Amino acid sequence: MASLNDIRSTFLSFFERNGHEVVDSSPLVPRNDPTLMFTNSGMVQFKNLFTGVEHRDYTRATTAQKCVRAGGKHNDLDNVGYTARHHTFFEMLGNFSFGDYFKEQAIPYAWELLTKEFGIPKDKLLVTIYHTDDEAAEIWKKVAGLPDEKIIRIPTSDNFWQMGPTGPCGPCTEIFFDHGEHIWGGPPGSPEEDGDRFIEIWNLVFMQNEQFEDGSMRALDMQSIDTGMGLERIGALLQGKHDNYDTDLMRALIEASAHVNNADPDGPGNVHHRVIADHLRSTSFLIADGVMPSNEGRGYVLRRIMRRAMRHAHLLGSQDPVMHRLVPELVRQMGQAYPELGRAQVLIEETLLTEETRFKATLDRGLKLLDEELADLPEDADLPGRTAFKLYDTYGFPLDLTQDALREKGRGVDTEGFDAAMAEQKAKARAAWSGSGEAADATIWFDIAEAKGVTEFLGYDTEHAEGQVLAVVKDGAEVDAATKGAKVQIVVNQTPFYAESGGQVGDTGLIRTETGSARVTDCQKVAGVFIHFAEVESGEIARGQGAELAVDHLRRTAIRANHSATHLLHEALRQELGEHVAQRGSLNAPDRLRFDFSHNKALTAQELHNVAREVNAYIRQNAPVETRVMTPDDARAIGAQALFGEKYGDEVRVVSMGRAPTGKGSGGETYSIELCGGTHVGRTGDIGLFVLLGDSASAAGVRRVEALTGKDAFAWLEREAGRVAELSDALKTQPDDLVARVRALMDERKALQAEVAQLRRELAMSGGGQETPKPKDINGVPFLAQVLSGVSGKDLPPLIDAHKASMGSGAVLLIADVGGKAAVAAGVSDDLTATVSAVDLVRAAVAALGGKGGGGRPDMAQGGGADPAQAEAAIAAAEAVIAG
Repeated sequence: MASLNDIRSTFLSFFERNGHEVVDSSPLVPRNDPTLMFTNSGMVQFKNLFTGVEHRDYTRATTAQKCVRAGGKHNDLDNVGYTARHHTFFEMLGNFSFGDYFKEQAIPYAWELLTKEFGIPKDKLLVTIYHTDDEAAEIWKKVAGLPDEKIIRIPTSDNFWQMGPTGPCGPCTEIFFDHGEHIWGGPPGSPEEDGDRFIEIWNLVFMQNEQFEDGSMRALDMQSIDTGMGLERIGALLQGKHDNYDTDLMRALIEASAHVNNADPDGPGNVHHRVIADHLRSTSFLIADGVMPSNEGRGYVLRRIMRRAMRHAHLLGSQDPVMHRLVPELVRQMGQAYPELGRAQVLIEETLLTEETRFKATLDRGLKLLDEELADLPEDADLPGRTAFKLYDTYGFPLDLTQDALREKGRGVDTEGFDAAMAEQKAKARAAWSGSGEAADATIWFDIAEAKGVTEFLGYDTEHAEGQVLAVVKDGAEVDAATKGAKVQIVVNQTPFYAESGGQVGDTGLIRTETGSARVTDCQKVAGVFIHFAEVESGEIARGQGAELAVDHLRRTAIRANHSATHLLHEALRQELGEHVAQRGSLNAPDRLRFDFSHNKALTAQELHNVAREVNAYIRQNAPVETRVMTPDDARAIGAQALFGEKYGDEVRVVSMGRAPTGKGSGGETYSIELCGGTHVGRTGDIGLFVLLGDSASAAGVRRVEALTGKDAFAWLEREAGRVAELSDALKTQPDDLVARVRALMDERKALQAEVAQLRRELAMSGGGQETPKPKDINGVPFLAQVLSGVSGKDLPPLIDAHKASMGSGAVLLIADVGGKAAVAAGVSDDLTATVSAVDLVRAAVAALGGKGGGGRPDMAQGGGADPAQAEAAIAAAEAVIAG
């Protein structure tokens, strides 16, 4: 029996032999279609090729595309587990032609693959076509020899495909398998078509027309092929099963569920195992593609799927979390075809474990509270909306879970009351924001969030995406459109632009629509809405348009490097200075990083050197940078550092990097673990290089260091090397000898300065070529006063000591003209300090010189004044002090 892996491989190999490029599955989060919540068909990644917007180096392609249908238009969630062919996750096999071949080759390819490669009996197959597509009918007759009764003409949209209300479209032909008369049902188009006898296995779309708003059509210049065949359906057929859940892959997951839940896979709880097996696939693949559980958008749908599976495990009697224990089996079954599963296995397991642990507590508490609330209600009454909202808002019990639990009791929920309570809470949040001192017009973003939803951030794993313009804001008010030169704020439903947060600056880049382009200069976030500050560069940007969003790649790359280096720097500082080091602020910009941290003294040169050396060592290690999502408590339990000033919700992103012999984390080998919502490099080696510029005081008990990475660090080192070379040339020495040469020059300069100072003092003592004044006797105190030039303020104390020594007993006042200002010093011999204080002499002189203060000891004091021309008045003031 061919396994699903074999069938997938056979399909791709067949079309590869027939000139098709085997293209990897695109992510489940569409990058090129903002109207889709999740990728739901194989053609999504090729949409722009079909429309001619994009061109690649191949015109034929084949894929096995992972798909999710669990939200919006394509929502199979409530049917999953209860039917034979409904899934939230499935694989779509497809072959595509972009203006290369058309019907005359697509139909033969399909017939050959089904009847020769897969060996399906020809008499078991029949097809449908659009009722006017005579060309397809003739090809089927020619290639397959099908009679008219097995070529069923369908006049409805079931056999006419459209990309949207306008744009590419065309007829399609669907291939059905007849399971036989023993199963109820009729052929397509018959009253019994909803039965299970005739099952569609493949759809071939002939994209041949373009439809316009007025309903008219024209033939496309590039006619193309888009096909889709569900792997689970064709797998069930080829394995002789009538139920997709009986295929080898699904059966393996069902048995794994039975094992961990200690329940019979085919017993009364069979439907629970089916739900768990299906939801395990969708949740795991969504997490691997970057979707994390949350209360909004895609994250909410993921959480709903996860909790639905977890509740079915609860109904099986499981007391402990089990979903994470099923991931290894899923990786065994599908990891070879989809390597991203293996790469994300740890993240998937941890996310499922965290979510199920929290959910079990929520479920147990919520069901108990729900029973208490129901006990006070009439037996057939619906649960009041405010009560349901209380369960959601206060106890974390979501509405859909309340509805699910009540459905089993034959009851419902007053959803209008729930919505009213939710609206009331949002109004309070808006009022609180308005009163918080923020800009008064900031409430517009709450209005946009309430009316149009929060923004989905796609930027962790892409810098390009498509979105839909939800709002254009100019001068604080929404406008329909903005034209060239206008400075606006643009809101889209999903974006790769990072909004400033956690020290990381907002992204810049470009937003393009069919009618114009805008240069994004910053991105901020309010109430979950990402605000793209932009200037319209050309044409017009209008509300409702589809938009292509492109982040400035070089700038983002530099920011990522600086942000990841900040994490390494933080840990290196802790290792060097001690565990008291904690972040007190940061900046991660494209040209530099800045990090403030708790420490009460300046770093020594050796400490700075050690920190920089350690950071560079972990950069060279080139270890992967890993991101996981967990509760804040679990994150702190493994040693994660929290960011200063950040508020954390129920889940946090935990960024780990570096491998250390004695590190943190569950394995004790991780160097840096931090709670962080920013963007980071893929491996530490992507940082390139780290240069620490030095440290300074930021606040009391807080130091600040700045650093460079990558090309900026290299450029700084180049400049430093240039300066070293220039200095070496000027000093006539080799770079290796430069330090010794500079020290020798400094020693020489110091000796010369000392010699000059001594000569100045000798010259001053000798009167500078003038007669040295004789001491006066003032009130019995010998007093010598002299005005000097050519000496500095620091030369005065030694001169004072020399005069005091020569006099034996007395007082001395020296005034020097120092660059237009006066320096003053006074000295009194020890035998006279009880009568005269040098401090009093200096203060009197300083006041006369236009200065203030002055001080020292009774035997020696100094000061300064603003006007050396008042030297004689200063001397007279000092004499008056002595005279009493």
